[in-house]
Amino acid sequence: MKKNKSHFKKLFPKLFLINLMAFSLTACPAPKESAADTTAEHFAKQLPEIQGEEQAVLTHAPQVPPAITRKHATKVTVKMDVIEQEGELSEGVRYTFWTFGGKVPGQFIRVREGDLVEFHLRNHPNNKMPHNIDLHAVTGPGGGASASFTAPGQETVFSFRALNPGLYVYHCATAPVGIHIANGMYGLILVEPKAGLPPVDQELYIMQGEFYTQGAYGKPGLQPFSMEKALAEKPDYVVFNGAVGALTGDKALTAKVGERLRLYVGNGGPNLISSFHAIGEIFDNVRHEGGTLVNHNVQTTLIPAGGASVAEFKVETSGSLVLVDHSIFRAFNKGALGMIKVSGEENKAVFSGQQEAKVYLPEGSARQTMPQEKAPTSTAAKTLEDRIARGSIIYKQNCAACHQPDGAGVKGAFPPLAKSDYLNNNLKQSIHAVANGLEGPIVVNGESYNSVMPKLQLSDQEVAYVLTYLLNSWENKGGEVTPEMVKQERE
Repeated sequence: MKKNKSHFKKLFPKLFLINLMAFSLTACPAPKESAADTTAEHFAKQLPEIQGEEQAVLTHAPQVPPAITRKHATKVTVKMDVIEQEGELSEGVRYTFWTFGGKVPGQFIRVREGDLVEFHLRNHPNNKMPHNIDLHAVTGPGGGASASFTAPGQETVFSFRALNPGLYVYHCATAPVGIHIANGMYGLILVEPKAGLPPVDQELYIMQGEFYTQGAYGKPGLQPFSMEKALAEKPDYVVFNGAVGALTGDKALTAKVGERLRLYVGNGGPNLISSFHAIGEIFDNVRHEGGTLVNHNVQTTLIPAGGASVAEFKVETSGSLVLVDHSIFRAFNKGALGMIKVSGEENKAVFSGQQEAKVYLPEGSARQTMPQEKAPTSTAAKTLEDRIARGSIIYKQNCAACHQPDGAGVKGAFPPLAKSDYLNNNLKQSIHAVANGLEGPIVVNGESYNSVMPKLQLSDQEVAYVLTYLLNSWENKGGEVTPEMVKQERE
């Protein structure tokens, strides 16, 4: 009996605890789930208070709206027009772009974390297609697409809270989605963090995209979209800011030595990943995929289709920086190339420039032959002006990377074609060089060159066009080269 009493005393605390738990479960039923509207009210209370309102400043690439200096959330009204219009994809090549704001890429939108954004999408009455907008910065169905389906001549309005800071892509998501994006319907929206971004000297907007045309690269005239090439993911053009040459020549970006630059870089796709690189610079800071993760000392950053990145660097010396998709044939053969021209003093402590140049011809060196796509010349140009125009296109496709868009060449490597005594004083030798390639020492305008010019796979007519263009450019003597003259030099 004593043993049983002792055993019961040991069990009593456990039995008491079990009974107490059972009583609690039966006497105190589980709390009911909060109703959806209560949850929404609770969530709304956590959001910052909206103070005032303002009209969004929208800018076309490469410009960026000014940094946000206010310290509170506000209502921001964005009014964006959808415009379908014909424009230049490359020199002599036309394309019907579908655009947000009249250009590719679409206008840059800048808001602050916590802002209430009221978005007005207006589809121009002259358009043929319905459109909408999917902003990757939106938390909600379709990123806004389901609320913004807009027929030509109509306007739709919806609102969203900018909850997450970062750099985001927006694009049209009307079926067939791929075609709308491939025709140029994409852009960037920046949601600045509450604390803002560190100040820089310049902010620039760059966006890569692909175009799929029925004609090959460079084929002149109005080019329709090719669904077959888009499905095969084989674009004819891969470009920055909507066109070949959009960031080169007179349209090149500019900076000064000592400036800190911030590049907002997006990739509209619709298919390819971008390997974004600046030749001659290293990115000090890269906000990977436009988010909060910051990498340092980055050479090339991957940007997925429908993604973005923020790259920052300080310019230490003067010269030209070349922006490329480092899937390198896209840069030099499909258009994904831009330039930043940096003015100011050379910084010899950072980069010396060439210190010495010597001739080096090892045994076995021979002329190279480089296959190239032929520039389209389906019909003969009828006038001298047309032949010069055709020659300009061929030059940009085959020669400008070495001899430069302005014909200035590269000292010690590629001779100048502008005001060239080699070209102007002996036309036959120039025809022979372009038609057959060239190697060995030559002197141009008093400077010695000893590089190799590859034999390009150009027809007699194409060689005649490009030489006629050269003769009539950059203060050269003028004149014309015929296919018969080229044929004679080949023989």
